[in-house]
Amino acid sequence: MTRPLTLARTAGTLYLLLAVLGAWAQLVARGSVYVPADAAATAAGIVEHETLFRLSLVADILMAVVFVLLGLTLFRLLDGVHRRAGTALLVFVAVGAGSILVNLTFQVVALLTATDPAYDAATTLLLLDLHRYGYALGGVFFGLWLLPMGWAAVRTTLFPTWLGVLLIAGSVAWVLDPVILFGLPDATVLTGVVATVTTVAELTLIGYLLVRGVRRPAPAELPVLTR
Repeated sequence: MTRPLTLARTAGTLYLLLAVLGAWAQLVARGSVYVPADAAATAAGIVEHETLFRLSLVADILMAVVFVLLGLTLFRLLDGVHRRAGTALLVFVAVGAGSILVNLTFQVVALLTATDPAYDAATTLLLLDLHRYGYALGGVFFGLWLLPMGWAAVRTTLFPTWLGVLLIAGSVAWVLDPVILFGLPDATVLTGVVATVTTVAELTLIGYLLVRGVRRPAPAELPVLTR
């Protein structure tokens, strides 16, 4: 049977890999070619950096796979202490990973339209806009998996209560992100607050899993021997 500490460290490693792949694909690779409201620059950027754009697809595919492996690892970790939370976590992870792959369809078609002269640049920009909105909507399930994780931390002794509260706050922030995007598009301050909460919650969980792993119970006191 795999030790909880080993499972926690494995989960931390997978979570870190997921974060690196996702951040690189979204912020570096796609971010270098996607120019909102500028169709010509976006299409030209994809053509000029086609290899980078393709690698962002690969990174997101790998991220979805790593996400599922992370869910399975955390399910095993929680199975012995809070099976319902583990099951809910696994369901949310599966749906979230699936949404990542489905949303990549927009990026694939954007690549095809940008490199085919039969299509105009406006079509390419529209597809990447759809990918951006789909990415935000997919974040709902990316955030919901933090809810059972946080709940398990609050209700069990596996993790500290403060970490559970932080993860629940991060989950709520992830769900609020698309709500603000579509309902309050000009609320840049709220967007910044939400992004900060989600980032702090996830980085804290990654750090805790890698450094501490799980809480160890305090050693039992030795009985006092009397003569």
